[in-house]
Amino acid sequence: DGAPIGIPYIVVSGSQPKVPVLFVDYADESDPGPYPVPTNAPIEGQQADGSPFSGDRHVLVIDRDANRLYELGNAYPQGDGSWQASGGAVFHLDSNIVRPGGQPGWTSADAAGLPIFPGLARYEEAASGVIRHALRFTVSTSRKAYVPPATHWASSNTSVTRPPMGMRVRLKSSYVIPTSFTTESKAILQALKTYGMLVADNGSNWYISGAPDDRWNNDKLVSELGSVKGSSFEVLRMDGLVTP
Repeated sequence: DGAPIGIPYIVVSGSQPKVPVLFVDYADESDPGPYPVPTNAPIEGQQADGSPFSGDRHVLVIDRDANRLYELGNAYPQGDGSWQASGGAVFHLDSNIVRPGGQPGWTSADAAGLPIFPGLARYEEAASGVIRHALRFTVSTSRKAYVPPATHWASSNTSVTRPPMGMRVRLKSSYVIPTSFTTESKAILQALKTYGMLVADNGSNWYISGAPDDRWNNDKLVSELGSVKGSSFEVLRMDGLVTP
């Protein structure tokens, strides 16, 4: 529809002014502001001509000096420089306690309560041939349950045949990555063998999230990654499964 594909992000310095954020849906599960969100921060689904757009409208901001990740969902900039969002979360990138203010059962800007940015496939990594982290993906119907590191569910379906939020799957070692695939596709598939990917939100089945970049060859990604079947994956142990 004319919008970039994927979830964008912006990196700021520690001098970026912090502005108020009004949380309208999940204020009681959000980390309070202010957040260092520039007025021109890219919004997921934003079109180049500025025309109206909908969708999840995520805004991701990384403060490189403070090692903090700020994430908003359903975000709208306001005329006075502040922002309005459904909810938001602040993650500490320099600590194993990534969200000190978070609690079990809390959502974030993501349905699973996870940070979004660490699970994105980014072009620079893929083009280098190596992605050194797990990825995030979506499923059309999740279970009313979650498994750590997720903290939240987003479904009323209690069937054990449905995946809980945070479920990690891994590409089987027996899957042979075709040598004919592009460097980017091979890097993504190797990351899925080494680190796997986690259910992070409801959406289209098996959709991996990436950051927008004009250098992605979307046709190649669709044909190459789309040739991999669900049967080529295995589910890792779900220790600590929470069923509210």
